[in-house]
Order: sequence, then structure tokens, then C-alpha cells
Amino acid sequence: MFNAFASLLRRDLSAALHIQSNWLMPVAFFTIIISLFPLGVDANPALMQRFAPGVIWVAALLAGLLSLERAFKDDFDNGSLEQWLITPHGVYPFALARIVAHWCITGLPFTLLAPFYGYLLGLPAHSLAAAVFSLALGTPVLSALGAVGAALTGCLRGGEMLMALLVLPFYVPLLVFGANAMDMAAAGLPAGAALAILGALFIVALLLAPLAVAAALKVMLD
Repeated sequence: MFNAFASLLRRDLSAALHIQSNWLMPVAFFTIIISLFPLGVDANPALMQRFAPGVIWVAALLAGLLSLERAFKDDFDNGSLEQWLITPHGVYPFALARIVAHWCITGLPFTLLAPFYGYLLGLPAHSLAAAVFSLALGTPVLSALGAVGAALTGCLRGGEMLMALLVLPFYVPLLVFGANAMDMAAAGLPAGAALAILGALFIVALLLAPLAVAAALKVMLD
């Protein structure tokens, strides 16, 4: 099963990187949201530092949704999903590879850019590590939950809006604990509790989300 996962991951990453809009648009959207924030509020350093964690997390959340709308639609249209249902490996490695590939082209760039944008928004230097860790733990969960929503709505007309409505409520705990970890670190307080919760969500999501995706794809194809 690992060989199937690795092969699928290489294929998905190659296909995603081959089309620049697949990885460039989420990063550009992430950058635009954060860049517009100082223009819409009073450019007070203390105010921007207070709202910076929430802005970074909301930007990552919304930008990550951009590339989820067609996560499984092309596979559904060309019939490859039906082929995976009858393979000995099942849909699990396919679903896990798709989640990891989505994180690599969205969550990973957001995580790497977080210190830079956090510094621009006034976060103190000692809190930038918490920004990186919170996004590194939280963005894979965003990809996993988003993949479940995409699997449930992939074959529906107008499924993009329905997918967003389905998954956004489940993003709220990630937003709360991710921003809280950055807030605590910025205030000089321990952020370990929030990061531990994000870590637990990360483990649960990577274990269970592919199973939920597989079940949703089977329902969608029936």
C-alpha cells in the first residue's frame, strides 16, 4: 500500500506543479488577504499585532479552499475513481495521497510564508516559531477536512459552494486553537496546550479522513 501511496503522491504533485494556477493561485490569494488587512484598519502596530494571528489563519483557511473545488471532480469525470474502487489497495492510499498533495501545494507554502507575513503584521520575533508550528499542524487538518467535503460534493453542480458550507463549521476549532497558540506566544505565555490540541487533531485527521473520503467517494459513485 505504501508503494501505491508514494506513486500516487508523485503523480498528483507532478500534475499540480505542472499547472501553475494550481499552486500559484492559493499562495497569491493568501498574500492578497494579508496585504489588504493593514489597508482596511488603522495602521496601528499594536492593533495589527493583536489581529495578526486571526488574519493569518483566516487567510490560510480561505486560500486553501480555492484548490479543493476540483479535488476529485476530474477523477470522477474520467472514470478513474471507479477503477480505484476495485483495486486491491482500495481508495485509502488514493485519498491519503490527494490530501498530502493538497497540503504540499497550499498548507506548506502558507507555513513557510507565515514568519515573513507575521513579522510584517507586527508579531514579535519570539512568536514566529509558534506561527510556523501552528500552521504546520493545522493546515494538514484543513486539507483533510476539505477533502472529505470535496468527496461528498464533487459530482454535484454548484458543489463548490456546498463544499464550503459543509467544511467551514469544522474549520472553526482549528482557527480558534491556531490563532490562540500564536496569541499566547506573542504575549510571552506558553502555547503548548493549543499546539498539543492541534497535534491531536492532526493525528486523528490523517488517520480517519482518508477513510471518510473513501466512504464518501463510494456513496458518490453509487
